Amino acid sequence: MSRRIGIVGAGANTRSRHIPGFQEIDGVEVVAVCNRSRESGQKAADEFGIATVYENWQELVAADDIDAVCVGTWPYLHCDISIATLEAGKHILTEARMAMDLAEARRMQAAAKGSDRVAMIVPAPFYLESEPTLLQMVADGAFGSLLEIHVSALGGGFDTSTPLHWRQRRDLSGQNIMAMGILNETVRRYAGHDRALVAHAHTFTTHRPDPEGGKRAVDVPDSLGIVTELESGATAVYHISSVAKHGRGGCFEVHGTKGAFKLEGGKAFVALEGDDDFRILDVAPEKAWGWDVEADFVASIRDSKPVTHTNFDDGVKYMTFTEAVQVSLSEGRKVELGTL
Repeated sequence: MSRRIGIVGAGANTRSRHIPGFQEIDGVEVVAVCNRSRESGQKAADEFGIATVYENWQELVAADDIDAVCVGTWPYLHCDISIATLEAGKHILTEARMAMDLAEARRMQAAAKGSDRVAMIVPAPFYLESEPTLLQMVADGAFGSLLEIHVSALGGGFDTSTPLHWRQRRDLSGQNIMAMGILNETVRRYAGHDRALVAHAHTFTTHRPDPEGGKRAVDVPDSLGIVTELESGATAVYHISSVAKHGRGGCFEVHGTKGAFKLEGGKAFVALEGDDDFRILDVAPEKAWGWDVEADFVASIRDSKPVTHTNFDDGVKYMTFTEAVQVSLSEGRKVELGTL
């Protein structure tokens, strides 16, 4: 049975990953697209040979010849489209970040629980190849009890002339500051959930050129620090910045009582008892995983395979983290996640 996919939001990631990914799967057709304008939607349709272009997402979601919807829009539309898709009896794959805030995420979660359709979020893409091997090592106690996790995501650069990006607009990105949600999603895979946190942030460039003309206030920080207490008793420290041009890029270090592992530069490293330093982790080919979002989504539809990367319940957990960060920033205090 052919599965027919409709695309809402044909941005860069959708065009480079999701549409080609679906079109490579036997028995799957991308049959419709809707973008911010009819013209841009038609451009995507012409590029990928998609038969139908819709002027609004509501018409696409309601179409009888569509079985599943892939949402590639900015976060401000994720909730409405996801809920409407599930209520229409269709499967939903939505781009990260899950939603604008925790309230929207919980609405999406409730809609998913009330439906027998597949509900999936594009997962955090970091170091998936080594994940099964490292998770087994954590479970086997190779690193002992986990004590500290250090997350560095430093990049960008200080440039006041760069036009305002949607990620720097709260009305489009919501509570999502830079990549903090998907970084937390990655940490939780290994270390579990957060109990409490405190955050500090700064916005170095307060106004940027607006692509639509003039200047616009930046209401999303470009430097963020977070210290969390995990339910396990471990501590996690995050430093995320878009002004650290020469900073350490995406790096995760996890330290335990018996050893440590590090994810950096596209590779996984381990330091076990007796090791003087980190060494590259050898991953058996049969144990390697990959970022196969579209294939995993289709497999869940065809085979009723549970979604592990990433279901709406897990999305709510990282949106709880982002909400706690915002409360800590606005109120200047430590926040217990269980109170949100």
